Amino acid sequence: MIAIPNYINPDEYLIIDRDSLTRHEYRRGLVYAMAGGSDSHARIAINLLSLINFHLRGTACRLYNGDVKVNYRDEFYYYPDLFVTCDPRDRENRTIKRYPKLIAEVLSDSTKDFDRNLKFTDYQQLESLEEYVLISQDTQQVECRRRQPDNTWATTVYKNGDHVTLSSIGLELDVAELYLDLN
Repeated sequence: MIAIPNYINPDEYLIIDRDSLTRHEYRRGLVYAMAGGSDSHARIAINLLSLINFHLRGTACRLYNGDVKVNYRDEFYYYPDLFVTCDPRDRENRTIKRYPKLIAEVLSDSTKDFDRNLKFTDYQQLESLEEYVLISQDTQQVECRRRQPDNTWATTVYKNGDHVTLSSIGLELDVAELYLDLN
């Protein structure tokens, strides 16, 4: 992730991102060009998208991939690998959502520290967010962070052979299902 080094206000960012062939994320005045992913990153995201999409059919919830932004005030605009929102207010804007209940990121070497730390700190500001899921590309491991009733976060780590519980959307799946058809 490379930041454009001068402050940009959110309205300027939205114009840059709308008119660019490259997607950009925004965090507190800095704009970051997003790097391309790997085949493993794509397969894991597709596998999770497929499982969740099938599970949510016929519900009021909507699943989005990395083409739609999640926003909190003027603080950030991020493109998660996937997220779910069940809030009807998120149907008002086709490109920006503000009330996700589940966000998942497939970790890349270049972004994993940011995803685990600063991005998670930012996402915690979203009162609607119940779960934040981090999926490793290198090993069969899924880290699920869940908001607790006292607004703290508990982390559960799942490994190969485990069943992942996504309680925010009532879905259980095998860790191995996320890693199907990887090279």
